[in-house]
Amino acid sequence: MEVNSILADIPQELPNELFGLLFKNKHIKIERIVSKGQCDAKDQWYDQEGDEWVILLQGAAILEFLEPAEKKSLAAGDYLLIPAHVKHRVDWTHPEKESIWLAIHFIYTQAT
Repeated sequence: MEVNSILADIPQELPNELFGLLFKNKHIKIERIVSKGQCDAKDQWYDQEGDEWVILLQGAAILEFLEPAEKKSLAAGDYLLIPAHVKHRVDWTHPEKESIWLAIHFIYTQAT
């Protein structure tokens, strides 16, 4: 087993959002996302097959949701569950310091 840090290997310059796969199997995908001023285009909406649990470990961000139309401000330590097919986008991230996200994607199926 190897110990790694979610805060390691972040470049000084981030011209684009940085996505890093931390773990994946057939049930779950865990990724680190690093943003520094990046946001999604006004007409770009994520519509994901599975649920996504996300926590903002550092920085600040605003997520926008299509229906119902609302924006959620996130600070370090804030987390939320985005259910499958809830259209959302990153509206804003802090332009001067890294916003570090941990995103866990999964599809929940209840045993019958």
